[in-house]
This record gives sequence, C-alpha cells and structure tokens, in this order.
Amino acid sequence: MKILVTGGAGFIGSAVVRLAVERGHEVINVDALTYAGCLENLDSVKDNPLYSFEQVDIRDRPALDDTFAKHAPDAVMHLAAESHVDRSIDGPGDFIETNITGTYNMLEAARAYWVGAGKPEGFRFHHISTDEVFGSLGDTGMFTEDTPYDPRSPYSASKASSDHLVRAWHETYGLPVVLTNCSNNYGPFHFPEKLIPVVILNALAGKPLPVYGQGINVRDWLFVEDHADALLLVLEKGVLGRSYNIGGENEARNIDIVRKICGILDEKRPKSTKYEEQITFVEDRAGHDLRYAIDPTRIRTELGWRPSVTLDEGLERTVQWYLDNEDWWRALQARDGVGKRLGVKG
Repeated sequence: MKILVTGGAGFIGSAVVRLAVERGHEVINVDALTYAGCLENLDSVKDNPLYSFEQVDIRDRPALDDTFAKHAPDAVMHLAAESHVDRSIDGPGDFIETNITGTYNMLEAARAYWVGAGKPEGFRFHHISTDEVFGSLGDTGMFTEDTPYDPRSPYSASKASSDHLVRAWHETYGLPVVLTNCSNNYGPFHFPEKLIPVVILNALAGKPLPVYGQGINVRDWLFVEDHADALLLVLEKGVLGRSYNIGGENEARNIDIVRKICGILDEKRPKSTKYEEQITFVEDRAGHDLRYAIDPTRIRTELGWRPSVTLDEGLERTVQWYLDNEDWWRALQARDGVGKRLGVKG
C-alpha cells in the first residue's frame, strides 16, 4: 500500500512512518517542519526506497494537490496538527489554521484526487484525533465512541472541529474515511515540551520537576509504538465511516507518573539525592481537564487489537531511550518555547 502520512516528522507520525516502512508499505511523508518537526526521527528509514519526503504545509492547498498528483497514494493518514495544549492557550490562532483549515484542505485535496481517480474502492482517509475532544471525566466512567463532544481548550476544540469536518465529508461527499481518538502518547522521540520528556530532562539537568496543581489529573497512557500499530490496523481493516477509540489501558495520576520516572532514574542514573526531591508543584493550567479514560471495547472486539506495552515497561524503555539519545534532545532544546512555562494566560 502507498500511504501519504501528514505530520510524519512529528512524534506519533514518525512512529507510524517507521512501522509502515518496516512492514513494506510505501510512505510519502508530508510535513511542514514547524518547531516540533524533526527529520532525525526518521533516520532509520530515510535511505529506504519505500520512503519519500515532501516539505508541504497542509494550509497550502495547491501544494497538496501537486503532492497527491505526484504520488497517487492508496490511502491517507492525517496526523499533522498543532497539539500542545499550553501553546493553544497562548496562541490559539495557529491551532485554528492548522487543525481546522488544514484538515479542510486535506479533505478537499483528497476528495479531488479520489474523484479524479475514479473513486477507487480501496482508498481510505484516516483522520487521527484525540480523547481530549470528549472533555473531562469524574472519578468514574470512560470515553466511548458515542460520548458527546465537550472540548475545554483551544487545542481540543480545534481537534473536535476537524473530527466533525471529516464526518461531514463522509456523509456529504461519500469520502471513504475512518477516525481514531487516542489517549496520551509517550515513548521515544517525544518532543521535549510534554510531561514525560520534560520530567526526564529536567531531572537530568537538576532542575525543578513541574507538576500542575497537586498532580491529581489522571490520563490513560499509550506507548507510541502500540498506537502506530493500532493506526495501521484501523487503516487497513476499520469500517468506513466508523471511529475507534485507542487507549493504553494504563490510567495514572500525573504525580504518580513523575514519581515512577524519578524511581527509574534513581536506578539508571543515581546521584547523591533522590530525583523525587526535585518535584515542584506549580500553578495549574487554565481549564485543566481532571481525568481522561478510554474504553477500547470497539477496537478490541471488532479488530482484535490490545496494547502490548505496560506503563512500567513503557516508562523504563522511554527513560532509557532519552539516556541513550542525548544528541537528539539537546539539539531541540533551543527551539521556540522549549523549557519555558507556557499556557499561563487565563
């Protein structure tokens, strides 16, 4: 299969590209290389004849049309997005332009290509989204595919909007689409602005480990390589027009994630004091959702998928990867906003 992947130089996108190439698919990576894009994520496949790269911004419709015409993909996996909640609080405009207008451009470019090609039966447009579109849960309950949308941040609102566009293009124009909504990803190549890489790198640098509020916010953690596996499965076998929630079945409070990382570092990179002593509680993020939890019943029963990596195993592998790849993350620390507290506007 020839797959056009948007955002393939990002964290989740690059995991998808690496796995797809490993499995023998031809992949066209379409990425604008904004601050979070990193082609070094793809060093393992960059010389593979199955891989090609197009530096294209999804806000540029003519460039998208040219890319579809040039490569004639069998399927699209649309991952390109602005994704950092704190950045969306400081600058929501980029999220509106990329996540909403960019997705509109992708849908129209894909539709024009699909119609022009005679509406090939096997074509798929897979839109990758987030569980944050569903809002916040209390102490109990889980998000299902039928949970009403209730986004609480500019980021989640922009992703919810993009989900609605994809469904509308399926219903109105017949574009063959599948959708997925995932829980919090973590793992190798995670850009150093999200919780887990920030904690690892701050710990190594002897800096405070910032925890929002009291650290009681709960997330379902999904190892990125498990997510890539699920995404390719949905692309190939998901029912058209259907959405699938993808979760790691690993719920944990933020404070417990931080403490687990500290314990792993105590073993792997011991120092005179415990890393946990660096934990610092800071002012909470505006509109911080209390809890997310995914009910993965549909993808498990319909497609037979379950996560394979436990939280403890995934965190150990992630910490070890950052210890082994200092050149990768040091090169990113000078990029815009990295290492600074964002999202403090209320």
